Amino acid sequence: MRVFVTGATGRIGSRVVEELIAAGHQVIGLCRSDDKAPALAAAGAEVYRGSIADPDGLREGAARSDGVIHLAFNHDFSRFVQNCEDDRRVIQALGSALAGSDRPLIVTSGTGIANTVPGKSAKEDNPIVGSSVHPRAASEEAAASVAADGVNVSVVRLPQVHDQVTQGLITPAIGIYREKGGCAYIGDGLNRWPAAHFLDVARLYRLAIEKAEPNAKYHAVAEEGVPMRDIAEAIGRRLKLPVKSIAQEEAAAYFGWLSMFARYDMPASSAQTRRKLGWQPTGPSLIADLEQLPVPMTEL
Repeated sequence: MRVFVTGATGRIGSRVVEELIAAGHQVIGLCRSDDKAPALAAAGAEVYRGSIADPDGLREGAARSDGVIHLAFNHDFSRFVQNCEDDRRVIQALGSALAGSDRPLIVTSGTGIANTVPGKSAKEDNPIVGSSVHPRAASEEAAASVAADGVNVSVVRLPQVHDQVTQGLITPAIGIYREKGGCAYIGDGLNRWPAAHFLDVARLYRLAIEKAEPNAKYHAVAEEGVPMRDIAEAIGRRLKLPVKSIAQEEAAAYFGWLSMFARYDMPASSAQTRRKLGWQPTGPSLIADLEQLPVPMTEL
């Protein structure tokens, strides 16, 4: 299969490219950076110069492929709502090139939009909140729209994707902890975040595009929910920082933009995904990776 991958040079995308090529697929990788193009080519992908801001270029890349994995997303959370609306337009552009064919389009979302039953793990077939409640739902609204136009589209929902260097939203939290000189959690810290290792997530994307099941929803979840208190304590041990609880009303001042996520309890199940795809995550746990965080010599 010839797969067009957006976000091909990103933390997840680069691993998806490697996974696809290792499985015998060809990859066309979207790349907007001169600095990252050589590494993409060295991985064995065809470098396709462009960006998600160019709908014509996206349509052309998709038209040249047997299927598309869309991973690119602007992670500037100071403009999160706008970025989610931009993603809606990207999905519509990609879908327009695939309409009326069986060629699969895999789009990316987050498990949090399926946390519609308080205290329960989000399931793949849960109803989802709308983009007026959670802006990231714009991606799935766009997926539903292009599906209605005859596109074979499915969705991969991501948790906190991690290795020893990057851990999703936990990475900016670590920056806040360093700046504040302590690791805080809100209240009792029992609110949970799901997680999975980068390599397990990359394998799931490959399985999803090979199966090409229309309207499927997949959860790339290895751990259903890691308590925020456990996360803060693991980081505190590694960075030798004190750990403390803060009140809900202190969260905005402490976490800034991250406070909108830091207080949520958002566990997620992947039971349906594992049955459908035969996916079994094998990577290290989130806490295991946090215990191996790189620490500058000045902090040892």
